[in-house]
Amino acid sequence: ELFFDLVFVYAITQSAHLLIAHFTPYGAFQGLLVVLAVWWVWVFTTWVTNWLNPETVPVRLMLFVLMLLGMGLSIAIPEAFGKHGLLFALCYVAMQIGRTVFICLCSRRHRPELHRGFIRMTLWFVLSAVFWISGAFLEGPTRTLFWVLAILIEYASASFSFAVPGLGRSDSKEWDISGPHMAERCGLLLIIALGESLLVTGNTFSGTHWDTATITTFISAFVTTVAMWWVYFSLSAERASEVIDRSDNRGHLGRVVYTYVHLLLILAIVLVAVADEFVLAHPHGHTSIGTMVAMIGGTALYLIANILFKWLVFKGHPLSHYVGLGLLAALGFAAFHVPPSVVALATALILVIVAVQETVVVMRKNDH
Repeated sequence: ELFFDLVFVYAITQSAHLLIAHFTPYGAFQGLLVVLAVWWVWVFTTWVTNWLNPETVPVRLMLFVLMLLGMGLSIAIPEAFGKHGLLFALCYVAMQIGRTVFICLCSRRHRPELHRGFIRMTLWFVLSAVFWISGAFLEGPTRTLFWVLAILIEYASASFSFAVPGLGRSDSKEWDISGPHMAERCGLLLIIALGESLLVTGNTFSGTHWDTATITTFISAFVTTVAMWWVYFSLSAERASEVIDRSDNRGHLGRVVYTYVHLLLILAIVLVAVADEFVLAHPHGHTSIGTMVAMIGGTALYLIANILFKWLVFKGHPLSHYVGLGLLAALGFAAFHVPPSVVALATALILVIVAVQETVVVMRKNDH
């Protein structure tokens, strides 16, 4: 499964490059659409491997086929709204429908409740496939519109528990997931995505002219990534898996926390990676609106996602995260008057403050 994840980290990196090349409101919207699609195919595969055994040959072969299709999907991302639209749509549809049909066949005899659920799911994916494929033959805003409809159908289907006339809807209590497995899978993807952003930043930095501003930006990017890791992994990730595993409705909690909230975490990581590229390219002078949106907005989104994560799982509100959001709001006003390298440094320091404050609070609670 970790081997499988590498393809999707490549897809996430490609999505970041798409945003870097087209960071306008419309381009950012298209980039968001691609990230939504990449996440949806990855997280559905994670749900499937929760019920299937990846050690068996048929499941491994299924994952290898999905990896090949995922490579095609990733390669198509930079030109998904251009010349490679059909490749993107075909790979995506083949992955979603092929994987879902596979588990339908596997669960037919021994897990009838899963079999019924994945039949409903297949029908929803077939409906969305009409818009994915049709959109690929269109151009410009019309393609974007068709693909928006496709992704809305898929996300709505999960919210509606894959309700189908005559077949009813799936009951989340039947989704007997493993909390530790879901936590591990999502955590691994996040940590690889953070590591990949470090590698991209290092590669970009090595090709720039080294001066005080670029060196400061590089160190800031490193500290930001470490702080993002600390905020999520150091205090919450492992305990969350235990809480979900003890829940009476693991399926519902797993869907909300690991399917939706973790999407926000991935989006935030992508935005911060985009911001690092912008700042390394232009560390001096005026801070552009795009750089501020990516850097401050991406960091704020990361804190908001962590607030939702910790509230849904632990029923608590981490004060440090709200402090961080307040400091980021203040930085948003100050960013107009300082160069991008200073904005990057300030953002990194804010995340460090959040991580340190939360660590101190948790340690004090443990002492008592």
